[in-house]
Amino acid sequence: MKKVTILDIAKELNITFSSVARALNDHPGISAATKKAVRETADRLGYRQNKIASSLRSGRTNTIGIIVPSLKVSFFSSVVSGIEEIMNANGYTVLLYQSHESKNQEAKGITTFLNSRVDGIIASISTETDSAASFSEVVDRKTPLVFFDRHLPELSVPSVTIDDYKGGFIATEHLIKQGFRRIMHITSSKDITIFRERLRGYMDALLHYGIPVDEELVVKGDFSGQFGKDVINDFHMRGEHFDAVFALEDYTAMGVLEQLRELNIRVPEEVGVIGFANEAFGSLVSPGLSTIDQQTILMGKEAANLFLQNIGDQAPHQRLILEPILVTRASSLRRS
Repeated sequence: MKKVTILDIAKELNITFSSVARALNDHPGISAATKKAVRETADRLGYRQNKIASSLRSGRTNTIGIIVPSLKVSFFSSVVSGIEEIMNANGYTVLLYQSHESKNQEAKGITTFLNSRVDGIIASISTETDSAASFSEVVDRKTPLVFFDRHLPELSVPSVTIDDYKGGFIATEHLIKQGFRRIMHITSSKDITIFRERLRGYMDALLHYGIPVDEELVVKGDFSGQFGKDVINDFHMRGEHFDAVFALEDYTAMGVLEQLRELNIRVPEEVGVIGFANEAFGSLVSPGLSTIDQQTILMGKEAANLFLQNIGDQAPHQRLILEPILVTRASSLRRS
């Protein structure tokens, strides 16, 4: 069966080859009526556009690369969903790469995307990322780059984050208003901006309400559900008193809940618990996990919009900071 070409469409519509080519590439100089006629005729004749040839002519592939630490975490998959909605609506294909919290894997993903000639990259850095070297190559190549959630402040590129300081403050404030005073904060041992800001918000909330900061109640480590369990078990074995826990993210908070249950410590009557990120499981466990919602879908959409603006060089260094939202559930509610 003979392959349908642009010339066939041009003959069918009695217009020039170049008009068909520009219509298929959504050129602004072609009327909407002509574009519609070309698309309908192309579909009817069974025309399939040669994406490789098209990208060589335009210098664009209409694909973007997204780098996330892990798609197993619903926070990241939800942000990706928001990105895809906007990018797909604007004719882009999305390629996904997971760093698995490894800076080496992250660097490999960047190289893969650059070699694939993506039109740009949207990324959230790994917990191991301690320099801007890999992402600097993206900037040096003038490939559009946008960060979401975790970013590198030293790079002048667009980013969308949550107000992590405010999130840490209102999480701690909520526990204080529920009557808790000996509030433990489990945070990361790695120097990452978002976790550092949540810790700062925690400390400032305590001081604001006249509660001294006890460094013994600030626990740092490689956050995970197991780490949350280990911290609670360790405090219990040593007889260290605490009446609430603010965990840097929900998986660690879930580990806290599980260990408290194993130790027959009642939540929230004896110990209140709050996490961060509003992972999907938080509303399904018992007691329901209080948390801070990061507006993930909106974060993804705003990151995509910044990317599109960056392509047009309209807002190359804009940094958006979204509002955190307190989500209260049974794990922290001691007062009505």
